[in-house]
Amino acid sequence: MSLGPRLDLRQSQSLVMTPQLRQAIKLLQSSNLEVAAFVEEELERNPLLEREDARDSVAVAPEAPPQDAAAAVSAEAPLAEAPLDADFSNSYDAGEPFVPGSVGGRGDFSDDLSSIEETAEAPRSLREDLGRQIRLEFQDAQDQLIAGLMLAMLEPSGRLVVDVAALAARLGCAADRVERVRRRLQRLEPTGMFAANLAECLAAQLAEKNRLDPAMQALLDHLELLARRDLRALMDICGVDAADMADMIAEIRRLDPKPGAGMDAPPPMPVVPDVLMRAAPDGGWALELNPETMPRVLVAQGFAARALVSTTDRDARAFVTEKLATANWLVKSLEQRAATILKVAACIVQRQDAFFRHGVEFLKPLILRDVATEVEMHESTVSRVTSNKYMATPRGVLELKFFFTTAIAGTAGSEAVSAAAVRHRIKQLIDGEAATSTLSDDALVLRLREEGVDIARRTVAKYREAMRIPSSVQRRREKDGKALSA
Repeated sequence: MSLGPRLDLRQSQSLVMTPQLRQAIKLLQSSNLEVAAFVEEELERNPLLEREDARDSVAVAPEAPPQDAAAAVSAEAPLAEAPLDADFSNSYDAGEPFVPGSVGGRGDFSDDLSSIEETAEAPRSLREDLGRQIRLEFQDAQDQLIAGLMLAMLEPSGRLVVDVAALAARLGCAADRVERVRRRLQRLEPTGMFAANLAECLAAQLAEKNRLDPAMQALLDHLELLARRDLRALMDICGVDAADMADMIAEIRRLDPKPGAGMDAPPPMPVVPDVLMRAAPDGGWALELNPETMPRVLVAQGFAARALVSTTDRDARAFVTEKLATANWLVKSLEQRAATILKVAACIVQRQDAFFRHGVEFLKPLILRDVATEVEMHESTVSRVTSNKYMATPRGVLELKFFFTTAIAGTAGSEAVSAAAVRHRIKQLIDGEAATSTLSDDALVLRLREEGVDIARRTVAKYREAMRIPSSVQRRREKDGKALSA
């Protein structure tokens, strides 16, 4: 048997991710804002794309009357001459119409006041405002330098986690001077900035209100007991009764633990639903895509045909051909994206009909595979469709991902229940506790099993912690504290 090079021809199939396919997948999983931004870029980049409403917004100039008609009007209705003894002291003179480039203001007062808004001062950021306060608070140049460096090291939440000794060595000054500047910075607005920890931040705010007494300071020194709701231990440490402890806790809750958080953040953008849902006259549900979120673009086929016919340059024809293919692909991708979203949303509404009619307790278990099988798509496609997509329903604007919940098995003879419905039921049971009793996680498991839900204790504890509900021990301590204060 001889070994040597050999040339073989084999045929195989493989999936190639073309740039167009990759972009189509990205469009499918993008939100309506991201798709609108992408379409705007394509409109600027591709001369063969135009807005769908561009053809309907053609301005029609008013036709001027013919010369003879104007003359006839002036001949038939001559201006009446005013009497010589007329009194013009109480008459209104409209003045001459405004002519661009002329000297003077407008005669018709039809201009809006947008120029006044444009000249208004822009709002200052938190750091700019703090810098202005630092220049007013500190007169010494070295203190201003120390305060400016601390401002540069400030965290977005308002905390200043810094080693005072290391900072003093870096600046070549005494550590007590750096600490003194930091303490003065905590008095700036908003109060509590430049604090090293939560207790120091709250103490600065309480000192401004003249509420930082020894009992309150002792409470701030033991915030971990407050987090565990161990009110009896706190009352012993602070030396107060239950009523005073309740007042102190209420005072702390009115403070801002992160005075710098969110002050420079832009205002949150409202959620614009992609799908609109309403009740149909026949008792069902009607779905439609939100026209405000659908980018409408058309391909200028006529312009492309004229460009191809009128040019003989090879590069120009290749450019027009490429842009025409890109424009056709974009329009087709947008139409396919809209149809896919509507198809998946219709399947979700059909599966979760009981939720829309009766509430979250009737939310059924649903996974991506169920919808993918019904709409004959891949699970990854359904996952991309439901990402960052919202639907306006009679129960509010909900993300499409909200309707997908895992199933929790039921007891013998009972159907499976969705995890969202179980979490809602756990919250209902805890909210319905009596003032003298507390349901433990084991008791919640027994109650749920009586209702046909087979659930483990660790699952109940996980759902309870996810909803930020304290344990039964902490809830019992809180109830005991309220009972003592009453």
